[in-house]
Amino acid sequence: MTSAPTLTFDRAAEQRNDLAFLEAQLDAPSTLFLPLWEGQVFTRKGEPVLLTQPQLGRSLDDAAEIVWLGRLGGSACFALDLGERLPPDRIAALSGSAPSELRALLAQLPPGLAELTMLARALVLWHARHRFCSVCGHPSRPRQGGHQRVCSQQECHAEHFPRTDPCVLVLIVDGDRCLLGRSRGWPEGMYSALAGFVEPGESLEAAVGREVMEEVGVEVGALRYAGSQPWPFPASLMVGFVAQARTHEIRVDEHELEAARWVTREQLQRSSEHGFFVPPRYAIAGQLIAAFADGTLDSSLA
Repeated sequence: MTSAPTLTFDRAAEQRNDLAFLEAQLDAPSTLFLPLWEGQVFTRKGEPVLLTQPQLGRSLDDAAEIVWLGRLGGSACFALDLGERLPPDRIAALSGSAPSELRALLAQLPPGLAELTMLARALVLWHARHRFCSVCGHPSRPRQGGHQRVCSQQECHAEHFPRTDPCVLVLIVDGDRCLLGRSRGWPEGMYSALAGFVEPGESLEAAVGREVMEEVGVEVGALRYAGSQPWPFPASLMVGFVAQARTHEIRVDEHELEAARWVTREQLQRSSEHGFFVPPRYAIAGQLIAAFADGTLDSSLA
């Protein structure tokens, strides 16, 4: 078993169409494989497990999908989707590990390993859900090292690529308070920034205004882009904004949210005493809320 807590990740996209290269890497003893089972990664001591070709042996023949990820610290790396023929117990026995949800790991992973793992999860789930052509219904086949699928029907031959769904996330501010909401099904007491998917033909800015008005009935004014975060659950890109409130009365759409509230900096700093909590700092919502709470968030919109 190999772990790589400090190594950089290079997607090496130029190698995706080089079949001779990819086949050689699959047989190379130094190549690393990141196994996944039903979207979960195998972990040991809080780190994703990477296995070499000699460690996996014939298990590679039973994998549902093998996808080229790139280079981790110079070593070729593939995602290995176990599927139905390769039982997770076999991988667990090989590596002394157990399947774990990626969300719980993101906070402690270094950037290179986090990017590789998120890419792996997004791609294996995409393959599992897109075995057939959406144009004609015939089986599709992987290409470009697993970064494309092509319809097997010669008259169709449609090309399909992994999709990323943009989602706006906005922290609405008004002086020393911000607006937080909670969705049904979240852990009891959890509140976060508002979020929603961008619709076709819509700009990010328009999506912010629409989502906020739909969910809480508040009109927002000036916006500031605050950053983005890949979120492969299953295939989103969170685009973060800070927005100034123009109106303040909350009208919760109960189809969208369970509740919403204005929260002051003092309440955020002592949230447990006020009966709520916010997302951890590994999530972009948690980063924005924490920065607002401690006064380090750019307040030029306020």
